[in-house]
Amino acid sequence: MNVLSALGSVNWIAVLLALLVCTVLGGVWFAGLFAGPYARALGRDSVPKPERPALFFGGPAVANLVIATTTATLIGALRIEAAGDAVVFALVVGIGYLAANTVVIAINPNMPRPLSYSLISGAYHLVGTVATALIVVAF
Repeated sequence: MNVLSALGSVNWIAVLLALLVCTVLGGVWFAGLFAGPYARALGRDSVPKPERPALFFGGPAVANLVIATTTATLIGALRIEAAGDAVVFALVVGIGYLAANTVVIAINPNMPRPLSYSLISGAYHLVGTVATALIVVAF
């Protein structure tokens, strides 16, 4: 199956469920489990939390929608149907693209702790991608 026909056969219920799971996971991950280490990685542990504009909430949701749609499209194009194959796919994409790209983004003069940021954010993307892939193959 080619990518364009795979995009046409995406199960949008699975994509929306994956979006919901990744959105909740992001809230738990960044505001709960790793709130302190994430603030330190950003160099914001000693400053008040900034005001959160709509982009703070909407931007990640749109990006996660694109990631879930892309994941579903690739899984369809590659004809991945088994949970084990979905996990392997998610690990390859999650480590090879998402986590690696997080490291590239983090290594700049404006990021005080790029490795901490990369570990926290990269791990979130990896877990989210595995969850998305499993949801997509379950549908």
